[in-house]
Amino acid sequence: MPSRILGLPLIVLLMMIGAASMFLPAIYAGAVRDWDSARAFLFSGIIFMTLSAMIGVAVSNYGVRRQARSHLLALLAAYAVLPAMLAVPLYEAVGDTRYFNAYFEMVSSLTTTGASVYPDPGRLTGAVHLWRALVGWMGGFLVWVTAIAIMAPLSLGGFEVLGDRGDTADSGLTQIQQVADPQMRLRRYAYMLFPIYFILTLVAFVLLLVAGDTPLVAVSHAMSTLATSGISPVGGTTGAQSGIGGEMVILLFLGFALSRRTFERDGNVRRRKRIRRDPELRMAAGLVVLVPLFLFLRHWWGAIEIENVGNFGVLAAQGFAALWGGVFTVLSFLTTTGFESTHWDTAQAWSGLETPGLVLMGLALIGGGVATTAGGVKLLRVYALYKHGIRELERLVHPSSVGGSGVFARHLRTRGAYVAWIFFMLFAMSIAVVMLALSLTGLNFDQTTVLTIAALSNTGPLAGIAESVPISYATLSDAAKWILTASMVLGRLETLVIIALLNPEFWRN
Repeated sequence: MPSRILGLPLIVLLMMIGAASMFLPAIYAGAVRDWDSARAFLFSGIIFMTLSAMIGVAVSNYGVRRQARSHLLALLAAYAVLPAMLAVPLYEAVGDTRYFNAYFEMVSSLTTTGASVYPDPGRLTGAVHLWRALVGWMGGFLVWVTAIAIMAPLSLGGFEVLGDRGDTADSGLTQIQQVADPQMRLRRYAYMLFPIYFILTLVAFVLLLVAGDTPLVAVSHAMSTLATSGISPVGGTTGAQSGIGGEMVILLFLGFALSRRTFERDGNVRRRKRIRRDPELRMAAGLVVLVPLFLFLRHWWGAIEIENVGNFGVLAAQGFAALWGGVFTVLSFLTTTGFESTHWDTAQAWSGLETPGLVLMGLALIGGGVATTAGGVKLLRVYALYKHGIRELERLVHPSSVGGSGVFARHLRTRGAYVAWIFFMLFAMSIAVVMLALSLTGLNFDQTTVLTIAALSNTGPLAGIAESVPISYATLSDAAKWILTASMVLGRLETLVIIALLNPEFWRN
């Protein structure tokens, strides 16, 4: 019976999972005696579970000729249509809201963007906060599984940079798994990755509880960290009770969004060797060290000019707080999570200088690793362009020189850099088109820039920190919200996937 259920079309299976997940907030709401929210989630779960089962029975014998095309279309439908179902219990539980706002909230959660039209956390009940975090957590797992099971064999989602080698040695796919149908790969990797995903979330939840967070905040932040959604029932880590201890826990688990190597199941020696050589982790480590150091020195110089340098102990303590705030916030936005450190504002107030939001926007654009829950351009593509640039500079000095050793290294500097540059140009064109569309809704240049990058990089909290005056999604017009909704889906699926769906060759038998 389980194998028969898993053999259903992807969109039907996702509907069943989404409907079944509605019972969890219903149970929580019943435990805290929030009967209105409990009824909203319970009745919605029963209705949509029944509807999903009926659709599943109707399409159980439906055969698909092109499984890869079918699953890409199902992914597009999942991000565009599935939130319409997920928004129903939220709409009923909140009450004084429009259905479109609930739909926008669910698209934002499912794409792990974390852009909320409810800026006041006190307006929403605990069950609704749990539902938002749960949808984001499920969306992160969906990204994780489909990246390896669907995107990798099609050389999409960042795997195109690895070329032919990316489907085997670097993506973890054996030859048998490559020729297997996508449905079989989805089942295999769902079984393989879900225990890892669940256990990591559980460990993060327990550590946040120990650090001092309440159960609701701990489970929400644990799910949001693993999914890089940045969803929080208290407005982020700045409103949590765990303080710097909770930030240390979150910082530890954000590392899983930097490279797929971090959750491989190879032997210890082989795994450590591959992690040390992983280009994504090396580039991320460089950014996490250099960017906070630059901000720290900038703050330190401002503090020397403003503060009394004779009180060195106080200055050193403030300097450590500024350094920690920079490291945590930089890694958070690099992984497109969007949590802001409690010491981020302290660092700015201490130095008397205003940290530019352009730095955080640049980090969000770079994004995390390939086949992780993070969004953005991806570290591997940036690394390929970096290696190509280094090689071109070497050729200027030594025109007859031969590139570094290794077939993969040469591929990454040539073919890999070529396709990475194509994606980067498509991403830049997407930014220009979305900015133009948002400007037609009456927003100014700064607002359109921040909102566009926040949507395409799936880093919703960027709107509240990148500008000197925070941008509220609740005050945007419906036209702007529709544009951002499409942009969030585009940023999660990536432009190359949309182009693949528009390719006539992809539709031929």
